[in-house]
Amino acid sequence: MKKAEEYAWKLLPELLNTEGMSGNCGKIVELMGKKLKALKVKYEITYKGGLIIKLEGKDNSKVRLLTAHADTLGGMVKKVGVDGRVFIVPVGGVSPHSVEGEYVTVETVTGKRYRGTIVHNNPSAHVNASLAKEERNFDNISVRLDEKVKSAADVKKLGIAVGDYCYFDPRVEVTKSGFVKSRHLDDKAGVAALFGAIEYFTRTKETPAYETWFYISVAEETGNGTVSKLPQNCFEIVAVDMGALGNGQESDEYTVSICAKDSTGPFDYELRKKIVKIAEKNKIPYKVDIYPMYGSDAAAALRTGIDARHMLFGPGVDASHSFERLHKESLNATTALTVQYILEK
Repeated sequence: MKKAEEYAWKLLPELLNTEGMSGNCGKIVELMGKKLKALKVKYEITYKGGLIIKLEGKDNSKVRLLTAHADTLGGMVKKVGVDGRVFIVPVGGVSPHSVEGEYVTVETVTGKRYRGTIVHNNPSAHVNASLAKEERNFDNISVRLDEKVKSAADVKKLGIAVGDYCYFDPRVEVTKSGFVKSRHLDDKAGVAALFGAIEYFTRTKETPAYETWFYISVAEETGNGTVSKLPQNCFEIVAVDMGALGNGQESDEYTVSICAKDSTGPFDYELRKKIVKIAEKNKIPYKVDIYPMYGSDAAAALRTGIDARHMLFGPGVDASHSFERLHKESLNATTALTVQYILEK
């Protein structure tokens, strides 16, 4: 198990440093494809751009599906101001206060890339007396391009136009104390855990209890992730996604978080009890929690009408949708629980 856990941990920074937001995940999908080829694992790419990996099981009469999402939050150009500022709209649940001051890259449809910073439209404290008091929204913050532009016409000459993608810098840092802090741990940490499990089964040649699908979706942040190409004989769907930390939560950064209920309703009770039992039997540290403002690909899959039990667990991630952080112990616990769940009848 240790090798699988180390594989996931070493892969995570590479995933984090590779761009891929909802609607434009070509680069991260290409990276994952290279990793799967190195593991000599066959996979398919869906028309929507997601990845599906299938492992044969001892029982192939029904399918157990695990899903994580590689897409992240970001921005898209909405308009160009008269002074050359670029205004964006969020892709996914981006809060304005969490991106003010962030370095970004704006990419045109022709592939040109320009650097900039998200700042208030009148950002100088020596000029704007109300700067600290103003509520932030996507009308009063914008991208200050690192180009000599003074007008909308100057920006348009660069090739920047409405609909161009705006990537937030992940700012990945791995500490000696075992933390990784970065944007987009939601849900590249979950992807890393699934890849750790894939590495385990390809290396050990152990056979899953059931035919197992790993489904890496690319549109979870916009609610359109694991909703297509679901096998009709799928009986269990588990999303491996971040545990939500904060005031009033049980989850922490050192255990795997098992979700009893999110904003869409309770997860399957019997499957939850089974996963808790697996964690306890294998001495995997865990916490059971409720995520009050949360949705996942597991719930999205059920909206398609598929008759399957659904569940969610994942690493505890602090400061979701902002300057996120997790500890190696939590990712290790998630990877271990993923493997043991797949092995369990």
